[in-house]
Amino acid sequence: MAHDFTLTDHDIPLAVRDRGGSGEPVLLLHGLGGTLEAWDPFDLPGHRAVALDLRGHGLSGDGPWEWDKALDDLEAVVKHLGLGNPAVVGQSLGGMLAVAWARRHPECPAIVNLDGLRSAESDPGNYPGMDPEARDRELARLKATFDQQAAGMGGPLPAELRPMFPARALVERDGQVYARPGVDLLETVRRTPEFRDTIPLLGEVSCDALVVIPTRDPQGMPGGELMEAFRRGVRRDLAGLPAHIEVRELDAGHDMLAEQPATVAALVTDFLATRG
Repeated sequence: MAHDFTLTDHDIPLAVRDRGGSGEPVLLLHGLGGTLEAWDPFDLPGHRAVALDLRGHGLSGDGPWEWDKALDDLEAVVKHLGLGNPAVVGQSLGGMLAVAWARRHPECPAIVNLDGLRSAESDPGNYPGMDPEARDRELARLKATFDQQAAGMGGPLPAELRPMFPARALVERDGQVYARPGVDLLETVRRTPEFRDTIPLLGEVSCDALVVIPTRDPQGMPGGELMEAFRRGVRRDLAGLPAHIEVRELDAGHDMLAEQPATVAALVTDFLATRG
């Protein structure tokens, strides 16, 4: 049975869900703007699965976004629960953190990265085969979309938008309801080199890794030619990585964990069964 608790003997409070199990430990890391509840439909038999709200998310405390600080948060959870040397499975931002964890911990048995490779708003060279003028125009449009979304996160949420967010991602201040993470954390993450492109760092990982990439455009975001070029760039750069990094494609969008939890869980279970 799952056990929820808040780890308080750390720089910031960390909300944790220990899902139990007697198998090898696995740390589950959600994406930007998500919460640990993203993993609720994800069944990982034969493992002790532990999820947490990342800093600034869900019911965890606020703190500046620094990748090393976020890794220190994971260290605190692993130590508190005595997980030893867990495998790490992450979606989007969580997948990027899984890569960073494996670089810090070469002894890590394995990581799984669910489309946590690079931001859609990336370097122009990451969109091969697209007319430069059209590419730059579409990138400017995408940036404007992200700017608008970030600005919206800075203010109170209208009542009609609140059902779009998990309840644990909402906080009340002065009679108004706001979404977490706040705009400062979102904008900080968005501009870090690691978030813009994690693929070069993935090439430095020495443990076995499974990378799952989507074949569909992300929901709710301009797609079309730009995203087709984006996927070409991802495939191009993943092809140059070492053989211990396995790449699988899934007929899903970026939010593959919510769209196809059983399929994703089967991929992860099969992969971990032969590692560690």
